[in-house]
Amino acid sequence: MHIPDGFLDPKTWGALTAASAGTTGYALYKVREKMDEKIIPMLGITAAFIFAAQMLNFPVAGGTSGHFLGAMLACVLLGAWPGFLVMVVVLVVQCLFFADGGLTALGANVFNMAVVAGLLSYFLMVLARKTLSRPLGDKSSLLVTTAFFSWLSVVLASAACSFELAISGTVPLSTVLPAMVGVHSVIGIGEAVITTVVVAVVLQARPDLVDAYRGAGVLPVPAGGEEAA
Repeated sequence: MHIPDGFLDPKTWGALTAASAGTTGYALYKVREKMDEKIIPMLGITAAFIFAAQMLNFPVAGGTSGHFLGAMLACVLLGAWPGFLVMVVVLVVQCLFFADGGLTALGANVFNMAVVAGLLSYFLMVLARKTLSRPLGDKSSLLVTTAFFSWLSVVLASAACSFELAISGTVPLSTVLPAMVGVHSVIGIGEAVITTVVVAVVLQARPDLVDAYRGAGVLPVPAGGEEAA
């Protein structure tokens, strides 16, 4: 899903770079409210896990392969804005040091894999979880919505990529959209499994480290910001 240089025209990658840069600036402003001695190491650990997991490819139909994206995992564990920044860091390092995605397309890749797959999918999950929390319970609703929206995050990001390529005149939308969404619908299953398993393990061992669980008001958080014993 990483777009190389030359696949997007200047107006497309320029607009997406501006949108991604503006979102990143706002995210940096927002995370100041959440920075403490607990979240800082979690940022590093989550970024390292996602970076390493993205290096592992799994086969998909037709001889293609996919890899873990991790945007929803970052947002569920850390919160929307810290999770977004983790994805930005991962994508920048991949672009600059591993040539994974082009430099001019970096803004588009951030938009697809951090804004769409991260922020948008996470906020949709929060809305869905409000409906499911009562019938399923807090933990079950978190895991169910995490699974579904992790899958959806990959599909939405691939659809956004398809529209960008079509707008740039690289390939017709009627060709790229079904191809991209079809393959990434399968890749999204692996995304959902990995994300849900990791969240379930952390939720079982340390629920206070899962921001989406704490953010639902399940665990009491005193005024000082620390979890209650």
